[in-house]
Amino acid sequence: MDLHQNLIGGEWTEGPDASDNINPSNTDDVVGRYTKADAAQTLKAIEAAKAASHAWARSNPSQRHAVLSAAAKEIFARKEELGDLLAREEGKTLAEGIGEAGRAGQIFDFFAGETMRLAGDTLPSIRPGVEIDITREPMGVVGIITPWNFPIAIPAWKIAPALCYGNTVVFKPADLVPGCAWAIADILKRAGLPDGVLNLVMGRGSVVGEAMLDSKDIDAISFTGSVATGKHVAAKCAEHMRKCQLEMGGKNPLIVLDDANLDIAVDCAVNGAYFSTGQRCTASSRLIVTEGIHDKFVAATIEKLKSLSIDDARKKGTHIGPVVDQKQLETDLKYIDIGKNEDNANLAWGGDILNRETPGFYLQPALFTETTNSMRINREEIFGPVATVLKAKDYDEALALANDTPFGLSSGICTTSLKYASDFKRNAEAGMVMVNLATAGVDPHVPFGGRKGSSYGPREQGRYAAEFYTTVKTAYTLP
Repeated sequence: MDLHQNLIGGEWTEGPDASDNINPSNTDDVVGRYTKADAAQTLKAIEAAKAASHAWARSNPSQRHAVLSAAAKEIFARKEELGDLLAREEGKTLAEGIGEAGRAGQIFDFFAGETMRLAGDTLPSIRPGVEIDITREPMGVVGIITPWNFPIAIPAWKIAPALCYGNTVVFKPADLVPGCAWAIADILKRAGLPDGVLNLVMGRGSVVGEAMLDSKDIDAISFTGSVATGKHVAAKCAEHMRKCQLEMGGKNPLIVLDDANLDIAVDCAVNGAYFSTGQRCTASSRLIVTEGIHDKFVAATIEKLKSLSIDDARKKGTHIGPVVDQKQLETDLKYIDIGKNEDNANLAWGGDILNRETPGFYLQPALFTETTNSMRINREEIFGPVATVLKAKDYDEALALANDTPFGLSSGICTTSLKYASDFKRNAEAGMVMVNLATAGVDPHVPFGGRKGSSYGPREQGRYAAEFYTTVKTAYTLP
């Protein structure tokens, strides 16, 4: 089996170790063999990025446009192939994988255009004859650390703006999903990216990630992952007086009011809570339902869950694939046991390990009812196909429950009332609000991010990405 290597200074480079990339739908299937970097190799990647930084920062916008546009075109042309790779290594269904690959193409295409639209301001000074120019310049070397649950979209929405605005990149993907990361690096290299501008270092976070955090030559870090690791990243960045951008957890609410369209509400809940195996930071894991519709909603949701196929991610007709690996499966099962033993919580459906034709990490979606917001299953992020139902007497109580969380990423409501929809958009304590839509699912050209324990630093995606990937310079001139 060919060894997929790290990309350092424009050269494919073998690391001191390697590991197999295993298919969670079929643990007998090895997707590929991927090298692992150590700390020394990571430092070489940082050196290469620093050496390439000056020239890339001053490159012509048309050069950056050409590279990002070429990458977008290849991703679009290969989205079925890349989507299959994604489904095979992460466990997302094939349809979801192809959709995510297409989204990555959209992101590169958007930021190809942004290379030609970076604007500044010219303002008059209060001093006669003095001119003021306000411009944006690249940060320098950006470290990018990405999670396993969106192995092509999240790297795309970090790497594309970094390159667009003239930064060089050291990219560490999650250890579980090196395949999509390697494909992105390969595509960008062949798109004409100069040597050293993008460096791929695969390996353990405790080794590669720590070497990045300890380096004085990285000017900014963009991280997506757990809250605990995010806090560690923030502390290390503060130590170096380094800019950081953190996207972390979520315990997202979906309110269902008595006046909601039941079919729409159930679709929003099942899609948001369970698709992508619930492994989304935007998953609607807390379903807050008012008394009048509660019983009908629970019954209809269970019937919907019964109709879903949980199977091999690449198999036709599969709605939900496997959990990503054994460790995550054990975490999900631990929380299901916690829920069973918490106060009066009722496991209304699912939560069992499933056997399929191939050995994999298959878990039946779980739905808890009769829960309270103080329970651990309502306070802590599970990151699996597990959702809870909380009963509320009215909209005001539902809103209070929705906001009673240490997280604030995404929040949703199902209602036919313009009054309640408008009030919710104003008063939901979340970075993103959905009305009659699943909490999971965002467009590539608008800002992404949350509040409280979910996010820290400037928003990701869209034009708002410039806030993180650039620094502002104010220049005064007396002609």
